[in-house]
Amino acid sequence: MDHENNLNLWDFIAQKIKDNPQNRITFADYMNWVLYHPEYGYYSINKPKLGAEGDFVTSPYLGSDFGEMLAEQFFQMWEILDFPNAFTLVEMGAGQGILASDILLYLQKKYPAFFKSLNYIIIEKSNFLKAQQQHQLKKTLSNIISIQWCDLEDIPNNNIIGCFFSNELVDAFPVHQVIVQNKQLQEIYITLDSEVKFKEIIAELSTEKITDYFKLIDINLCSNIYPEGYRTEINLVALDWMKTLSTKLNQGFILTIDYGYTAQRYYLPSRTEGTLQCYYQHRHHNDPYLNIGRQDITAHVNFTALQLYGKDWGIDAVGFTQQALFLMALGLGDRIAALSQPSDYSISEVLQRRECLHSLIDPMGLGNFGVLLQSKLSPSQQQIPLQGLSFPI
Repeated sequence: MDHENNLNLWDFIAQKIKDNPQNRITFADYMNWVLYHPEYGYYSINKPKLGAEGDFVTSPYLGSDFGEMLAEQFFQMWEILDFPNAFTLVEMGAGQGILASDILLYLQKKYPAFFKSLNYIIIEKSNFLKAQQQHQLKKTLSNIISIQWCDLEDIPNNNIIGCFFSNELVDAFPVHQVIVQNKQLQEIYITLDSEVKFKEIIAELSTEKITDYFKLIDINLCSNIYPEGYRTEINLVALDWMKTLSTKLNQGFILTIDYGYTAQRYYLPSRTEGTLQCYYQHRHHNDPYLNIGRQDITAHVNFTALQLYGKDWGIDAVGFTQQALFLMALGLGDRIAALSQPSDYSISEVLQRRECLHSLIDPMGLGNFGVLLQSKLSPSQQQIPLQGLSFPI
């Protein structure tokens, strides 16, 4: 079946190339189809993507603590917004529903008044993952809370009072790839080599939006500090996404957790091959033309671009930190310290739990993820510091 999907997706993309007057497609189009084709794309094929059976592990798979720490931050957001009767959490890209389950069960138990005010919306492109989410949440939450699935575009403008949040979503948005040639910025395209395999070619930029992107973040790849052949990527979809969130948010926050850098770190002259990575059965490599439709393809997030573009659309940057510091500020350190106290846990359970908690703050792994908080608030609300951005004592 995998092989058949592989061939069908290859044929689909090959036909798209043939249909193009210039016999080429952008890398962004290629990445969009191999990940999101409704029938053959990576996120549409019915197989596990996450956890031990999948291609990578995310924070929610290390226990409920990650979701519970986020729940603490959401509760404070409700306080900052002066306890509105309807507070909406919009989770974008909800995996298998585990994070939503952890957040909601914790809030129901610890903050029942907040829980009563909650609306929960999930934005999910994959029908397969949507079915898994519905199964997971029906199992754990039954009829305790009504959860809505929809597209971002279905949410009325200026409607949401609450928080849009995502964990490892933006890194999977399709990216354009560019390369420096003769002190000029050119783009990577994909064509067919004798109609047998995909082949990269280099030509002029497909859109002026790429030039505008680099002006926004004040990076000039054609300057002398960048070597000939310097190659990297640009996430224009992330900017469109940020614009959409700004139009949907009436009052509240946007929380983005992902691996990535500020613009200066992202486009270091020494980072000559960009950040594109492919994940297949817990191994990573950098060839996006292997395992077509059967491997994940990601690129790091440029958090500076999200901040600056958000500002253009009326969204203020509240702060940017690392996941380790964010979770420690929200109380994860107390949970680690509690493990040294006598408890009903066996030694092996204590060691396993400690390993999971430390994995969430590991500076060589998940702990190094970026956490970006943005807001649309009144001036008085902006004065209240967010707990997750306070320095943990």
